[in-house]
Amino acid sequence: SEPIRVLVTGAAGQIAYSLLYSIGNGSVFGKDQPIILVLLDITPMMGVLDGVLMELQDCALPLLKDVIATDKEEVAFKDLDVAILVGSMPRREGMERKDLLKANVKIFKSQGAALDKYAKKSVKVIVVGNPANTNCLTASKSAPSIPKENFSCLTPILLSQPPK
Repeated sequence: SEPIRVLVTGAAGQIAYSLLYSIGNGSVFGKDQPIILVLLDITPMMGVLDGVLMELQDCALPLLKDVIATDKEEVAFKDLDVAILVGSMPRREGMERKDLLKANVKIFKSQGAALDKYAKKSVKVIVVGNPANTNCLTASKSAPSIPKENFSCLTPILLSQPPK
């Protein structure tokens, strides 16, 4: 079958790094689904991202038809089938929630606009970066040509009691 283009943002970070092997080995999209993996991060992280790229190449995963590492949205979001938006601004010491939200709104507005402009209109988007529900809403509103049902997010479930 034809390869699907899968984007992971914040690809040099620990969370994204832990996902990449599972995507490349067929655990996420199936053992017969070839993948073009697109890794996006901010310019200061490109040295780290180059290391991630080399590790993926060393794994010689047969489903990975290509791996593209970039800091440019016009490259990263082009013709995407799936976007996994992991990268977000983490809350730092002394940072108020409103400051965190303001920083993430900027990121996810930009990524939503890039999805709208460059990705396939059938793209499936999952937002992982916290606060995931707010970031997902921001991205979806910034991508008006992509159906809202194509957007989803991962939010933690807090249980008052652990499962038995």
